[in-house]
Amino acid sequence: MAAGKHPGWEQTAWDGIEQSIDIINEKRIKIIINGGAHNPKGLAEKTAELVRFKGYDLKVAYVSGDNLLPVANDLLKEGALPHLDADNSAVKLAKNTLSFLDDKYKPIVSANAYLGAREIAQGLEAGADIIIAGRVADASPVIGAAWYWHSWSETDFDRLAGALVAGHLIECSAYVTGSNFAGFYELPKEELYDLVFGIAEVEKDGSCVITKHEKGRGFVTVDTVKCQFLYELQGNIYLNSDVKAILDGVQMEQVGKDRVKVWGIVGAPPPPTTKLAIFYRGGYQSELLLNATGYATKEKWDLYEETIKFGLKKRGVLDKFDILEFQRVGVPQYNPRSQLSSTTYLRIFAEASTPVPNGQLLQTMQEFAMQHFSGFHSTMDMRTAFPIPFLSFYPAIIPQSSLNCSVTILPSISNKVPLSIQTTAPQKTEPLAKRETYDPVSPTALSNFGPTKQVKIGDVTLARSGDKGGNANVGFFVRVDRTGIQSWEWLRSFLTVSRMRELLGDDWRDEYFIERVEFPKIHAVHFVVYGILGRGVSGSARLDGLGKGIADYLRDKVVDVPVKFLEKVESHL
Repeated sequence: MAAGKHPGWEQTAWDGIEQSIDIINEKRIKIIINGGAHNPKGLAEKTAELVRFKGYDLKVAYVSGDNLLPVANDLLKEGALPHLDADNSAVKLAKNTLSFLDDKYKPIVSANAYLGAREIAQGLEAGADIIIAGRVADASPVIGAAWYWHSWSETDFDRLAGALVAGHLIECSAYVTGSNFAGFYELPKEELYDLVFGIAEVEKDGSCVITKHEKGRGFVTVDTVKCQFLYELQGNIYLNSDVKAILDGVQMEQVGKDRVKVWGIVGAPPPPTTKLAIFYRGGYQSELLLNATGYATKEKWDLYEETIKFGLKKRGVLDKFDILEFQRVGVPQYNPRSQLSSTTYLRIFAEASTPVPNGQLLQTMQEFAMQHFSGFHSTMDMRTAFPIPFLSFYPAIIPQSSLNCSVTILPSISNKVPLSIQTTAPQKTEPLAKRETYDPVSPTALSNFGPTKQVKIGDVTLARSGDKGGNANVGFFVRVDRTGIQSWEWLRSFLTVSRMRELLGDDWRDEYFIERVEFPKIHAVHFVVYGILGRGVSGSARLDGLGKGIADYLRDKVVDVPVKFLEKVESHL
């Protein structure tokens, strides 16, 4: 976009509007979409052009005020943009998190504040039919629609909080209708693709029913809704610019085919701040995948790692990397039936401020190309071995009162003059409190649950994980309809903070920090692991930079599970 080679909005947002504009006009459907990305005004003007071409009397609006790129550098220099986790003394920020502050090679390229729903609600109240937003929080379009429809006030916190959770449940495409579902293996494969998206029916009291269109593929069950509820949570308090949702009492019930009711959310005033997503040029990345087959795999990788480090040290660049990791991916199958089942990867991942160290890494590999272990081989595609520029993420917080936000309705057939409505920050806020974390209160001794058997914890639990910047969240729950209510008492007693560290195994590092809370009415234990994703997603050295696989990794762990729960599971199946 900066180079004039991209319009700045999501192409699929335009595709959706263009393909559905006729039915939008016919049925007078209100549309709110955050696909405006970095240029919501541009997409709104293009949409208004389409509306005029069709001869429709639809009012198109856009939300502005999230883009703080012009002032971000000055605010950072003034120390006005602390890191999102800066107030938590137990959290150690990942290496190089703050390196861009004084590194000329790491300029900021975007800075967008997470806006709430007030601009959307006011735009709808002023008559807008289509509202294009950029960086609003994922749930804000749903909150804004419900706020407008039910004529809530900005202090109807319980209701706004319910709408926040409704938005969270349907914000991720088909995640609530079967995609990314932990129990997918129990279902026919043909039910797990070409899925329709979720629908949230938000009631006046803030409760909701999650459902889907009856003619599309997919399914909505308490389990799919629980999985999505536990995805990318911050703990038991879910923050938004308009409201804090207190999640401890959340409840869910299947009330019909593909219909799950969700209630029990309590609201509170929002924080005076909101998140500011800053992206900067993080430097250069290289990623190389090499193969080893069969016998003495560990010794092969030991030798190769030592060889490459020797070469880098000889070239004087071994200590010039921000990140240099030799990650061993997979374990050869015992007594393999094919060469592929005997083959594992070495993933060399490197980041540096300039392309020089990464280039030296590739040259070192070439220098020793014919000095390798027996059976060495790799893909012929080496594109990722060359230094590639990447963007990295810095999550800051900024006072909502410092934002200058508005919603602008463009001229239409019935209104020839544009209307711009300036919005104000929330009038009632509460300071951010330290996040709650606790081990189980009055746990039951594990021996009280009777004889155990060593099985995978995934045999009796479902789970979901995801990223929160450089942190990962993981939520586990038991299906008490299959295992009995006592399984919940076992899960909460079993899954302590120390147990979570143990389950993470070699992925645990002492600089990480864990928070733990419980959601007793949906039989779930939730963790946030601070720092495990490094600087987050695009800057993360992890193969799973989004943290989506962490839950499935942990469900594969073998633990002592009471036999009586396993018997109930087997009888259910």
